[in-house]
Amino acid sequence: EEQMQRTAKELLEQYLKFRQEADDDGDGGDNKKASKKGKKKKKEKDPSKPKQPMSAYFVYTQQRRAALVAEKKNVPEIGRITGEEWKAMSEAEKAPFEAAARKQREEYQVEMAAYRQRKQEEAACQEKEEEEQKKIMKQEALQLLKKKEKTDNIIKKTKEEQRKKKVGGAAAAADPNRPKKPASSFLLFSKEARRQLAEERPGVASSTLTALVSVKWKELGEAEKQAWNGKAAEAMAAYKRDMEEYTKAAASGGGGGDASPCTSSSASS
Repeated sequence: EEQMQRTAKELLEQYLKFRQEADDDGDGGDNKKASKKGKKKKKEKDPSKPKQPMSAYFVYTQQRRAALVAEKKNVPEIGRITGEEWKAMSEAEKAPFEAAARKQREEYQVEMAAYRQRKQEEAACQEKEEEEQKKIMKQEALQLLKKKEKTDNIIKKTKEEQRKKKVGGAAAAADPNRPKKPASSFLLFSKEARRQLAEERPGVASSTLTALVSVKWKELGEAEKQAWNGKAAEAMAAYKRDMEEYTKAAASGGGGGDASPCTSSSASS
């Protein structure tokens, strides 16, 4: 009799725990006080996580509960009655409930495997996004620093030019016919990559686009970078040819004008 009471008590505790978990999942609030009493705040559950499978005893209890509730039995009485009935059942009588519980466990294992796989993929995706965001933030910080350095250099250069103008007069205007220096391999890549990124991410800030371009340039493979280096090298070769012609033209055009005053001066003396 004492052993039977202990078994009934253990089964009742298991049943109450099962009911508490069911209530926490949104089945009602009959045992809210019992679930809150003496317990810390629980971590919020993932609604997509598969529910734990029931034991054979709980499968049996679920089946018997409706009839016992109809007989006006309370929770402790239900736990005691089902515990006694379960203990008195033969292996053959328990077999259908054992089979149902086994099926639940198998389904749970399959669902949990899929759940873990999904969570791993979500975590990997989130990690990738965070890593990209870190790269963008780092690149933006570097660009802000470079922008400040560039501004400081411009201010310094402007002051130096103003000083030279005061000492030696105004500087000569730049020749509009002089060939322009070609873009570097990075600038050629940047122009193309920026256009593509602007189409993929409309509305993104200019500073973010610049940061993304720098990140993509760093992630290029050696062969891809070599292709852009080749384009830049072709442009540089063309620039050098143009500069050679420009220099020759400038030299031939300026020689005659310098000789005339000297000849004139010599003749008059």
